[in-house]
Amino acid sequence: MPQLFAEETFVDQVAIVTGGGTGIGLAVAAELRSLGAKVAICGRREEPLQKAVQTLGGGDDVFAATCDIRDPESIGAYVQAVLDRFGRVDVLVNNAGGQFPAPAQHLSPKGFEAVVRNNLLGTYNFTHKVANMAFIPQKRGRIVNVIAQIARGFPGMAHTGAARAGVANLTKTLAVEWAQFGIRVNAVAPGVIRTSGLDQYPPELLVNAVAAIPLRRLGAAEEVSHLVVYLASPQADFITGQILYIDGGASLWGDQWPIPDQVPQSPPYPEE
Repeated sequence: MPQLFAEETFVDQVAIVTGGGTGIGLAVAAELRSLGAKVAICGRREEPLQKAVQTLGGGDDVFAATCDIRDPESIGAYVQAVLDRFGRVDVLVNNAGGQFPAPAQHLSPKGFEAVVRNNLLGTYNFTHKVANMAFIPQKRGRIVNVIAQIARGFPGMAHTGAARAGVANLTKTLAVEWAQFGIRVNAVAPGVIRTSGLDQYPPELLVNAVAAIPLRRLGAAEEVSHLVVYLASPQADFITGQILYIDGGASLWGDQWPIPDQVPQSPPYPEE
């Protein structure tokens, strides 16, 4: 992986990466580790975490444990374990989340709630715990939320579009409220990124996705990682409350959701 920063950029710093066992989260954890950070990763499944630990080189500077971001008690226990292991937390990357494709008319209230609970409430739960247990007491911290390309809504996934929009607003709100504590809060909004998470989507959706991206390709997890790491670094200490898109230009052009040529029309207004 091309290295953008000096190897000692994160020396003596501790970073938590949620959903750090695979995909973008693992890419972020690996880059932070290569730049000197002690890294703590979490997820709901043990097996990917253990494989990730091997990828990260293991050793005393890597910590992994399961955690359910929907459960504040589970989060509290995890954050305390990180503090017990490393003594501090300097960076939080809220990467954990999940969704599934579904047109809104076929999306049940239970399915909608499950995704919002995971992606929005889970992000808030984790952020709240880390802020109160580490960042606010030490008057220092950097938070990077990984959301999604939602500039023009999220047709086909209304549940995660609503949740990610909530995180985007939360990012801006906390950036203002927590500036007094020396905490910076930013977010990155990836477009379609080639990771194992794409395996659940029909191949034709990915073909449509590439066609809707001006740069005509999918993104790589490492490309997202570079942006996350920059926002988590001291070089970005005057940036807060921002949502940075990394989507090959998809937020500016192109449409993935098909609309038929003929759609129902409202009755015309009566002539005056």
